[in-house]
Amino acid sequence: MGDLRIRPMTPADVADAERVSDEGFYELDMRTRRGSWPEPQRRTDPHREAWMARTRHLVGTDPRGCWVAEDGTGVVGIATSFRRESLWGLATYAVLPGRQGQGIGKPLLAAALAHGSGCVRGMLSASADPRAVRIYHQAGFELHPQLFLTGAVDRTTIPAVAKVREGSASDIDLMDSLDRGLRGAGHGPDHELMLSTWRLLVSDTSTGSGYAYLDEGGRLALLAASNRRTATRLLWTVLADGPAETSIGHVTGANQWVLDVGLAARLRLDQEGYLGLRGMKPPAPYVHHGALL
Repeated sequence: MGDLRIRPMTPADVADAERVSDEGFYELDMRTRRGSWPEPQRRTDPHREAWMARTRHLVGTDPRGCWVAEDGTGVVGIATSFRRESLWGLATYAVLPGRQGQGIGKPLLAAALAHGSGCVRGMLSASADPRAVRIYHQAGFELHPQLFLTGAVDRTTIPAVAKVREGSASDIDLMDSLDRGLRGAGHGPDHELMLSTWRLLVSDTSTGSGYAYLDEGGRLALLAASNRRTATRLLWTVLADGPAETSIGHVTGANQWVLDVGLAARLRLDQEGYLGLRGMKPPAPYVHHGALL
């Protein structure tokens, strides 16, 4: 432990950071898996590439928000974070299995938190790891349980939906405006990354506006809207256009409209992890992304 060093992450560290993250979260999934849940899987190559692309993006936009912990064995812990206007967000935080509980995590998170100095709001999506949850609570984050829905969509339940179109970079101002009203800050430069890899749906009418990103597998990645009716319209469109087996993650209790849709579509409801917040209430109607929030 005497040679432990906390230093800024560089692009050259991203592959090692991915390894630490993959090993850390796989071990956590194995340790916390419930009997009815699928067997945890390691990241696929496409998922690994997407993770590294996002991390390279954050190292580029927020070099003082991305950190590694290393010792004589190499990189043993990572934290990536970002500032978007008045909001600080934690994207990833992991310590290698076997190295947890050795005083690595706290200074690593402290370095990332320092990047948010002066931000009036904070967000993070926490796993169910009791050690990490304790650290977040001690750092002043209120913890809100996250629900998720999974299963095969009953397509006979999907209503006819109109007033939803394909989105593009021309919608960034609209999306940032919605995000400022919901979470106090736009996603700003993150839209360039999301638009390069995900599909964007937009609904913009006289009665409300909203958007939804669909990830590489056609599942919901992020959704924001000015009212529940618009959010519901977008979510039904995501389910209609998505795969037969789907999931909707990161649902807080403030977003009961997601349960209205998901349960009507015959998806199963469960709970895992927490949305950690400082200086703000759970955004609604809003479904956050696990890393870009």
